[in-house]
Amino acid sequence: MSRRTLAESYEHIPTHVFPSSGAAAKALAAEVKTLIEERAKQGKNVVLGMATGSTPVPFYRELIRLHKEEGLSFKNVITFNLDEYYGLSGDHPESYACFMREQIFDHIDIPKANINIPSGLVPGDQVFAHCREYEEKIDAAGGIDFQILGIGRTGHIGFNEPGSSRDSLTRRITLDRVTRQDAAADFRGEENVPHFAITMGVGTILRGKKLVLMAWGENKAEMVAKAVEGQVTEAISASFLQDHPDARFFIDSGASRELTRIKLPWLVGPVSWTPRETRRAVCWQAFKTQRPVLKLTDEHYNEHGLSDLLSEQGPAYQLNIRIFNQLQHTITGWPGGKPNEDDTYRPERATPYPKRVLVFSPEPQDAIVAMGSTIERLVEQGHDVRIVALTSGSLRVADSEADKFAGTLLELAGVVEDSPAWQNQTAYAREVLRLLEEKGEFGEDTPVLRQLKGLILRGELRDAAHACNVGTDHVTFLDLPFYEQGRYRRFKSSAEDVEVLTALLRENKPHQIYTTGDAADPSSVSGICFRVLESAMKACKGEDWAGSTSLWLYRGKEKPLAAHEIDMAVPLSPMQLGRKARALSRYGSLSSLELSSPESNRQNAEHYDALGLPEYEAIETFQRWSRV
Repeated sequence: MSRRTLAESYEHIPTHVFPSSGAAAKALAAEVKTLIEERAKQGKNVVLGMATGSTPVPFYRELIRLHKEEGLSFKNVITFNLDEYYGLSGDHPESYACFMREQIFDHIDIPKANINIPSGLVPGDQVFAHCREYEEKIDAAGGIDFQILGIGRTGHIGFNEPGSSRDSLTRRITLDRVTRQDAAADFRGEENVPHFAITMGVGTILRGKKLVLMAWGENKAEMVAKAVEGQVTEAISASFLQDHPDARFFIDSGASRELTRIKLPWLVGPVSWTPRETRRAVCWQAFKTQRPVLKLTDEHYNEHGLSDLLSEQGPAYQLNIRIFNQLQHTITGWPGGKPNEDDTYRPERATPYPKRVLVFSPEPQDAIVAMGSTIERLVEQGHDVRIVALTSGSLRVADSEADKFAGTLLELAGVVEDSPAWQNQTAYAREVLRLLEEKGEFGEDTPVLRQLKGLILRGELRDAAHACNVGTDHVTFLDLPFYEQGRYRRFKSSAEDVEVLTALLRENKPHQIYTTGDAADPSSVSGICFRVLESAMKACKGEDWAGSTSLWLYRGKEKPLAAHEIDMAVPLSPMQLGRKARALSRYGSLSSLELSSPESNRQNAEHYDALGLPEYEAIETFQRWSRV
C-alpha cells in the first residue's frame, strides 16, 4: 500500500492539512469564488451554508478581500446560517445575526433579502413552524450547494449536540454544558449563556451538495481525529460526514496532531527518523506497553510497527539508553540555567547570569496557571523576572465581581466621614451599579465596566505574582489595543499591537522569554498574542540582544505538551505545588475552569514516572521555540 492509501484506511473523510488557518481559508475561499463566478456566468444563484464562531473568521476575511480587491460579487449568492442562540435578538452583540453582519455581510454586496438566519425570538409555540419554514426555504432555493462547518468540543456541527440523530432537521435544542462553558467568555460568564439554540439538523446539513469542515488549533485535534477516524456515532455529530459523498476537512497543523498519520506516522508508512520523531515513537511504545523506556525490548519494537526504527538506530538496548538520557536531561531545577556549571546537557545555558526574563501572559492569569512555580524558582535563583500581561482580561470577569466591588465601595462610604473625595467614590459606585442594571443579562459591557473589570483582574495578578515572589514593580500591563477594541471571536490585531510589544522588547532586551499560544486557535487571545510577539521578534531580528535570547513555550488552555515535545521539565515539590495553588486562589473573579493547573502538573509527573524517570509531585513543562 502507498502511504496515502494507508492513511485513508484510518481516515474515513478526505482531510487536508494546511500549515496555517490562513492558508486553509485562502484555498477554501478560492473554491467558493470559482463556484460563484461559474454560476454567475450561467445566470444562476449559489446557495451557501454559513457557520459562526471563531473558526470561519479567516475564511470570511478572505472572501471580503476577494470582493474588495478582486471584484468578486455576491449578488447571486443566497445564504443560510446553521444556527442562532434562542432568546437573543438579532441586535444582541453575541447573536449570530450580529456576528454575520460584522464579519462578512456588511462588507460585501450580498442582497439583504438573500440572507437567511434562524430567529432567536420566535415565540415558543411557533418554534416548530419556524423551523419547518426554514427547511422549506432551503428546498425552495434549490438546496445548499456548499456548506461551511466548524466543529465544537463535543464534536457537534451546528448545534447538533451529542445524541442528535442522522436524520434530524432544523429544531430547537438544549445546549450541552461543555458548549456553554466554551461560550462563557463571550457572554461574561457561563450563567449568561443561553440554554437553547435553533440549529439546522444533521439531516439538513447532509443534504448539502458539498461540505467542508474547518478546524484550527490543538484543542480541536482530538475531536477531529474521532470524527475522521472513529466510528459514525450520534455522540459525535461531525462523524456523520463520513457518510456524505462530498465532505472534506480543512484543518491546520495544530488540529491535525491526533490523526494517525501525524501522531503515529510509522503505522502509515516510511518515516524520516528525526530526533523528535524517534523520541515520539519510543515514548508512545513505552506508554502503550506500560513499560519504562529502559525495559523495552527488540520484540516490543517489532510488534508495534517500529522495526524500521530498530534497524536504523537499534538495537533496543542502545536506543533506549539514548532516549532515556534525552528525557532525563530535560529535567532541571534551574530553569534560568545553573551558573558556574557545565551546561552541556542542561536545557538552558549557564550564562549570562543573572538573566533578564520576560514572562508573557496573554491574559493576566495564563502565566501563573501554567508556570507559577517556575516563575517563583527563577526569582529565587536571582534572575530579574518581569511578568507581562498582554491584555487586561476584562472580558473574563463576571458582572457579579463588578457588582460586588461597587457594593463594597458604597458600604465603605457609609461608615466613613462624609467628604468630597468619598462623594466622588460614591458617585462612581452608583454609576457602575446603574450600568450593570441597564446592561441586563445579555448586554454589552460599557467602557467604564470594562475598565473596572480590568482593574479587578490587575489586582488579582499583582496578588498572585506576589505569592510567586514577583514584586508589583515587576508586573507590566500592556493592554494591547486589539483586545481593548474588540471582543471574543471578533479580535483582530494591527501594526499598533506589534509596535507596542516591539518597544517593550527593545526596552528590556531579555535574555530569556516565556510565552504561549503557538498551538492555539489563531483567533483566540493567546493565538493572536503569539503572532503579535512573533512579528515583534522579527522586527528586532539582527539586534544584538535578540540573537541570543532563549525562547520557551508553555501551554495555557491548550492540550499539555506530550512527553516527546518537552525540552525542559521543572519539577515541583508538594510544598511548591501548594504555594502555586495559593497563588491561583488570588484569582477570585475567574471560574475554576480557568485555574485547573495543579492536576495537569501532576499528570506531567505521572507521565515521566511511567517512562521510568524520577517520581515527582508535579512538573511544569516547556518546549524550545525555534528561532523566528
